[in-house]
Amino acid sequence: MVVMLTYNFSFAIDLMASFNPLAKILDDNKLTGPNYVDWRRNLILVLTAAKVYWILTTGEPELPGPDAPQAERDRKQKWLDDNELAKCYIIGSMSNVLQQQHVGMAVASDIMLNLKEMFGEHSRSARMIAIKGLVSTKMVEGTPVRDHVLKMMGFLNELDVLGAIMDAETHVDIVLSSLSSSFNSS
Repeated sequence: MVVMLTYNFSFAIDLMASFNPLAKILDDNKLTGPNYVDWRRNLILVLTAAKVYWILTTGEPELPGPDAPQAERDRKQKWLDDNELAKCYIIGSMSNVLQQQHVGMAVASDIMLNLKEMFGEHSRSARMIAIKGLVSTKMVEGTPVRDHVLKMMGFLNELDVLGAIMDAETHVDIVLSSLSSSFNSS
């Protein structure tokens, strides 16, 4: 039965790819473990395009009572539908072994939490490397500012994907402090 479910999830990704070309990214980059950070970034892109990323950040609504307004029942049904779609994208984009471990989980955000716990240590070391790159990068005199800022933005985006939390002001401060001395305002 598990083989059948695995096949159905793979079929679901192929079917979704025909509706959403971004799903091909997930089909071409299945989660195997060590590629968790890249896979997660691609998954977020696809779930955002499919308009179901909100499922990962919003808890399941309570089951509406029999006298609940229609809007409440509709909200619950939308959550259920979008959760199923997100689960199809998530599970369909995993290796067969990982599919078997997660196929019985009912909530997409629980699957993602479990994967983070399984592969999060890789994220920690990748985050440390990105932080080191970010704080040690200094603009070389004569280098175009645009190129330097794009490099710094790459580090900041990578840190964001890896779960580092920094506010926008800190981003700006880090980039400004990395500029060459010719940009010193004193």
